[in-house]
Amino acid sequence: MTLGEGAADAAESRWVARAALVRWLTNQLQEEQDRWFLWIPVLFGLGIFAYFKLPAEPSLLAALMPAVIVIALAAVARTGTLGIVAINSALAVSLGFAAAKVRSDWVAAPVLERQLYRVEVEGFLETVEPRSTRGQRVTVWVRRLGNFPPEQTPRRVRLRLMSISADSLEPGQLVRLRANLAPPSMPALPGGYDFARAAWFARLGAVGYSVDRPQILKDGAKPPWSLRFMLATERLRQTIGERVTAVLPGEEGALATALITGERGGISPETTQAFRDSGLVHLLSISGLHMVVMAGSIFYAVRLGLAAIPAIALRYPIKKWAAAIAVVGAFAYLLISGSSFPTVRAWITITIAFGAIMLDRPALALRNVALAALIIIAIAPESLFDAGFQMSFAAVVALVSAYEYIRDRAEQRGVGPGPRFGPILRFLLFFGGIILTTVIASLAVAPFSAFHFNTSQQYAVLANLIAVPVCNIIVMPAALATLIAMPFGLEALPLWVMEKGIRVIVWCAYSVAQLPGAVASIPAFSEVAMGLMLLGGLWLCLWRTRWRLLGIGIFAAGLALAPTMSRPDILVGRNAELVAVRGPQGRLSALPAAGGSYELQRWLESDGDARSYHPASDVFRCDAVGCTANVKNRTVAVVRHPAALAEDCSRADILVIPFPRPKGCNPKEIAIDFYAVRDRGTHAVYIGETGISVVTVVDFRGNRPWSRSPERPRRSGRAERQNAASQTAESIASDDLSETSRRSHSNFEDDDDPVIDQLQAQSEEEP
Repeated sequence: MTLGEGAADAAESRWVARAALVRWLTNQLQEEQDRWFLWIPVLFGLGIFAYFKLPAEPSLLAALMPAVIVIALAAVARTGTLGIVAINSALAVSLGFAAAKVRSDWVAAPVLERQLYRVEVEGFLETVEPRSTRGQRVTVWVRRLGNFPPEQTPRRVRLRLMSISADSLEPGQLVRLRANLAPPSMPALPGGYDFARAAWFARLGAVGYSVDRPQILKDGAKPPWSLRFMLATERLRQTIGERVTAVLPGEEGALATALITGERGGISPETTQAFRDSGLVHLLSISGLHMVVMAGSIFYAVRLGLAAIPAIALRYPIKKWAAAIAVVGAFAYLLISGSSFPTVRAWITITIAFGAIMLDRPALALRNVALAALIIIAIAPESLFDAGFQMSFAAVVALVSAYEYIRDRAEQRGVGPGPRFGPILRFLLFFGGIILTTVIASLAVAPFSAFHFNTSQQYAVLANLIAVPVCNIIVMPAALATLIAMPFGLEALPLWVMEKGIRVIVWCAYSVAQLPGAVASIPAFSEVAMGLMLLGGLWLCLWRTRWRLLGIGIFAAGLALAPTMSRPDILVGRNAELVAVRGPQGRLSALPAAGGSYELQRWLESDGDARSYHPASDVFRCDAVGCTANVKNRTVAVVRHPAALAEDCSRADILVIPFPRPKGCNPKEIAIDFYAVRDRGTHAVYIGETGISVVTVVDFRGNRPWSRSPERPRRSGRAERQNAASQTAESIASDDLSETSRRSHSNFEDDDDPVIDQLQAQSEEEP
């Protein structure tokens, strides 16, 4: 054989292999044609993900152009199965990208550009929320903010009322008060949860706290029409909460209020932590579980009542009637529970399921789940990054997929309930179903819990096996009975039943949370690893034929990649005053900074470190003017006083200065000063064999509407004196409030607490 003949044979072999692969892939896709729709929300979400990961904001035309091009190609293309799949996939991705851009422009509203002190705020109260340890919190629809022109006035601000009696405050009232305000903060570390992005889509332009008593204005002004319906429901919620706590004071009343109205502010931090550590925190937030039980209770109660009337049951489709009434009842519960987005998401899913019943279609089907997910992310693309959305749909997809698999296998074998299924066997099947669904749901949400919260609740299955049946069978039906009985003043009895169930759940939460090793800390892992695990899980659940088993390998690849993520050797934040370095044992040791405890806690959580005390003495050597540490054969110097500059500027490899770096101060490799941290956020320093690399918060955020650097006022106090000592002519900007919520707290409602805490500390230094 000549050389030319060998090359021709090799080329022919490659062509044959490619053709065989194309035929196999075509056959697989044709066999799974009825499952193609299930991947549309996945691809739509991929387009949303691409939009949010852009380093700069695209124009609206640029965002719409890919979809226009794909539609044009689809109109003229004549392709086979693979071509149809490719074009439709590209269309779904491009439409997701465009939807995210349209949504971002739609919600655009002014955001505060700097901190304000004792500024006058006037507006209508949207919400009034009790806080168990922090007074009350209100959201204000702003009518006037100081001397700001309307085009620069934030649409909403959220305020904590500090030690001020506000018992008379109600949603809809026009109030005036003075407050200290700050812009929504940037992430606590590169790649961390971005509270400012969540605030942008909530049209929340500032957070802060009041410095005087709110004045209720009686000038006859009425809120805008867009607010009036919402304010009416808020007043109803407040009234219901007051009626509940009048019967059930204390912790049980706060929990009952949370399950009925969605208001969780009265729950103590200790109880919230116990629910979180035991894996039961999802019970505190009204979402899919609560909506399913509430709507299901209405459905079965109505159907049972109609079935008891033969004249109706034998003539009319009472199942469809019950489904329609359940949708209406679920909508009423949606309004009463506060219409938070997780609740809206659950209501959409429930409505689609009951709509399927009314159309004589299966209620439990992945197609319904996919349709619900598509509607939700089309309406609110930002929800794709919400931990609650991800965990909710992960559990639902896994459960419905398992249900379909078990149903199909049972039909193939001719197995089903019949006369031989006596009461004992039926009870065992019911109990086994609870165990199976709990295990499946827990396994489905575990990767997301680890990714977002850096924790794993080791006994979550045990806790849910006890608490979820109590919630489903006792607590939520009693909550429904409470709402029905309340207009007649008869809520005491169902609330008594609800209290008994709540006590069992609270006992379970505390007992499980106190077990040894109840919570395991997990270091942060990359989005690539999480993406592979997500793709593997979807591949396993959404396809029907045997090639679904490829998902196990994809998931395993993501699992293997998770521990390989590099961890920073040095972290610098909090105006370059908070510094943490990795010691010989592989754990972070920190030099604490005033007001930096929350930011430090986020660093440690991301590092998989559960310690509550983090001594610096095992790594740093300190004197009166500064500290030094050795990290991977590099000398790290942290300046505490300008007197240390003469020595540290020349001998340090890495220099950290909590004030502007003076001219002529050039360390051997890098310097991080006050301005660097102020402008770019927390710095993560990686020391490798080839040199040092630095990644900042701004590197991850890019130039987006929610990430543009705000202006900052001149700073006073200690930093000003350090500025004069270092003989610089530049002024020092104020605290950038870089502390923020945990990596991705699913409860956006609490994410402003660290910002407000820091603003309060900062204001104490202001003249």
